[in-house]
Amino acid sequence: MSTPVLPRPAATILLLRDGREGLEVLMVARAREVDFASGALVFPGGRVETTDAALAPPDDPLGAFRVAAIREAWEESGILLAHPPGPELPPEGEFLAHLHARGVRPSHAALTPFAHWITPAHSPKRFDTHFFLAHAPEDQEAIHDGREAVEAVWIRPEIAIAEADGGRRTLVFATRLNLQRLARHRAAEEAIAAARTTPIVTVMPEPLPDGAGGTLLRIPEAAGYGGSLFAAKGPPASGGQWPGQR
Repeated sequence: MSTPVLPRPAATILLLRDGREGLEVLMVARAREVDFASGALVFPGGRVETTDAALAPPDDPLGAFRVAAIREAWEESGILLAHPPGPELPPEGEFLAHLHARGVRPSHAALTPFAHWITPAHSPKRFDTHFFLAHAPEDQEAIHDGREAVEAVWIRPEIAIAEADGGRRTLVFATRLNLQRLARHRAAEEAIAAARTTPIVTVMPEPLPDGAGGTLLRIPEAAGYGGSLFAAKGPPASGGQWPGQR
């Protein structure tokens, strides 16, 4: 057997707000030209970069992941979770330059851990991804970057799932399950409060044949998704399980 590919550290953010009919989450539609989750509806997210760790507090083991999630939200939707004062690092790169220009730094404490997923060991492209919840700023509007993301939409979790079931959207496996979990809550603060008191159980799906030519994915029941065996809906598991990474 070949040695599994080492997972790349990555982060994803679920920005939440209270809409007229209930909880809404910000999602972006991936461009069909990109090589990861092409055309899928995902949460903003991506790989952790060196500057993310440099911007994070040294005593937070998830600090680099939190900063990465904030940076990716800004890159993909224009929404920035930040506060004064500005960073101490020199303004190298687009994100740091933007922080310096506004005199702010990432609000890493605004993010609440929600989930932890690792791509299956057999996959050629793997990610070690931390998911976070955060209130969306009321004074900022979401836009799409026009390159990797071609749409930014506020949507109720159950509507996103229904549109995927109806063939109007594409959801990768981890996105679908985290939407299902989020749909249990009626308001943003309710979802975040629940996440604060819920232990994080790492999920690394194990593919299993379903006996009818399809595939089931087994995950820990303790992870809180309402079961341990799920149909493998969405793009294939070879990298397409995890939203927003590249």
